[in-house]
Amino acid sequence: MSFGETDPSQLHRGDGAAAAAPPPCVTFDRRELDRIFGLYGRMVAAGEWRDYAIDFLRDRAVFSVFRHAAEVPIYRIEKNPKLARRQGAYSVITATGLIMRRGPELDRVLRVLDEKLIKLVAN
Repeated sequence: MSFGETDPSQLHRGDGAAAAAPPPCVTFDRRELDRIFGLYGRMVAAGEWRDYAIDFLRDRAVFSVFRHAAEVPIYRIEKNPKLARRQGAYSVITATGLIMRRGPELDRVLRVLDEKLIKLVAN
């Protein structure tokens, strides 16, 4: 390396102060992701869903489901711990912002989408 270049793997610490810790964010745990991906796999197999995105934000975690990669998400599965005591931490929200179901247990909230799959397969 020549003068002025640094190794990109090194942390840059400004004026010698310790690097600030990244702000904490809300995440889905392994059990929650297993349940969400189980539903996602069934919907992909049924030809309804094609893509997904996961966002871990400071106040909530969001699993977005897409019919096509270039669209807005058709559903968002959100985990918002601030709502845990009031309405429940989990919710399923449509593309238009309609809350289809909200509650304290992920399995019960995701049933609204499982019911849509059952109706789809039955037709």
